[in-house]
Amino acid sequence: MILHWQIVQLQLKETFAIAYGNYTFREALIVSLQSHGEKGYGECTAIDYYGINLNDFQAILNRLQSVIEKQSIVHPAEFYTFLLTLELPSFLRSALDCAYWDLFGKLERRGFLALNQVDFQQLPESSITISVDSIDKQLQKIAQSDWRYFKVKCNHFNESDIRKLSESNLNIALDSNGSFTAQDCLWLENYPEVANFTYLEQPMKKGAEQYSNLHSDTLANWMADEDCQSSADFEKLLPHYKSINIKLVKCGGLTPALAMIAEARKLGFKIMIGCMTESTIGISAGAVLAPLCDYADLDGANLIANDIAKGSHIVNGNIQLTENPGLGIKII
Repeated sequence: MILHWQIVQLQLKETFAIAYGNYTFREALIVSLQSHGEKGYGECTAIDYYGINLNDFQAILNRLQSVIEKQSIVHPAEFYTFLLTLELPSFLRSALDCAYWDLFGKLERRGFLALNQVDFQQLPESSITISVDSIDKQLQKIAQSDWRYFKVKCNHFNESDIRKLSESNLNIALDSNGSFTAQDCLWLENYPEVANFTYLEQPMKKGAEQYSNLHSDTLANWMADEDCQSSADFEKLLPHYKSINIKLVKCGGLTPALAMIAEARKLGFKIMIGCMTESTIGISAGAVLAPLCDYADLDGANLIANDIAKGSHIVNGNIQLTENPGLGIKII
């Protein structure tokens, strides 16, 4: 097996404004695994508020390249067990796990869905992100969009804006990226129209001392993002969150995400497959899990101007899964 990687810069179509800051581009680490004439691809992006530095990842890959390349072709579950022994950061482990699923499927001439016997007749529609802005500009962007589901970013709580959004009769979710307070959330839990929001994602900063103020038995569909890193978090989240956002880079890839989805279903969580701002490489990996989820937020590649790959793609919120083997990823 041959391992290769490179860092690319993904330019955004417009400034991506969230509570953590404003961004005009993302750097992405693209990894490939090659064997018997086939290549599989995986991706992870540099996210400052997660402390992700891609130069650190390159140093790790330089150190472990020969160890990884010595691995024979086995089932992806076995390869993931090997990856765990390397004690990699979850973002890098995810890129390698996804690249291996793509390679394995291409070698087997079967897609990820077939390999995992996933029924893909029912797919949720993806939301598209509406960056932090004045409420009038946010509503204007929504009115001009051909998408049907929207994730509106908030930077701190504004009661008037919340009321306007909740009374808009649109499919809107709120994502404050941890900028709400406990008092804000209490107001929301007692606001009847909060039920009009599809979900309310990561309302407060990460940590049990924060989310202990949330109650899953209210009308608010609280969704854990940074508070949900793995299935080990589920039991303590259950009294506070109704829904969870699974992102491959958070949990470490497709292999652990499959296990997380199965466990979350047993506990009654609603599940979203989410993404970072990433190319079609990362989106194609996340998209194969959409049939197993209640919600999808897979707009990452739609936000960038210089996509570098083809595969599964999202058209006005409709998830169009590739029929090609593996994850169906091809570099442009």
